[in-house]
Amino acid sequence: MKKISRRAMLAAGSALALSACSAGMQGYRGPEVTRVVVHKGSRRMYLLHGDKVLRSYLIDLGFAPAGPKRVEGDGKTPEGRYFIDRRNPNSDFHLSIGISYPNARDIARARAMGKDPGGDIFIHGRGPRISTKGEMPDWTAGCISVTDREIEEIYAMVSNGTVIDIYP
Repeated sequence: MKKISRRAMLAAGSALALSACSAGMQGYRGPEVTRVVVHKGSRRMYLLHGDKVLRSYLIDLGFAPAGPKRVEGDGKTPEGRYFIDRRNPNSDFHLSIGISYPNARDIARARAMGKDPGGDIFIHGRGPRISTKGEMPDWTAGCISVTDREIEEIYAMVSNGTVIDIYP
């Protein structure tokens, strides 16, 4: 019987683990998520099908969460109606899905102040930097953060084009 090298065994194990992760992320077969609702004040995010809550999550926000995002670097999470518009399977924060901030109104408001509205607002995991909730509450630059396990579920359930309403 031919001896298998340690390197080959590690490669095979890694491939198996990665395929299990991707299968779990793509395996959602429940009702379509038609809307994401975020309540910044209570630090809750809900995935809905119509008016039925499918999932609920505790969230962390930007480092200065009170009030709507106005300009780059203000540490605020946007408020208003946006859309999920992109996905990043290679995020520094495990996985991420993009929020369509800034919209035309956000851009006009920031330009009227002579500022840049910022961008790159995502729902993402914590990645290797933050291990547990409460360790650094409201630590993002304006994004919405959940655990790595939760972003895997959200990534599988929420499609591009889904409405996201973010309330104070």
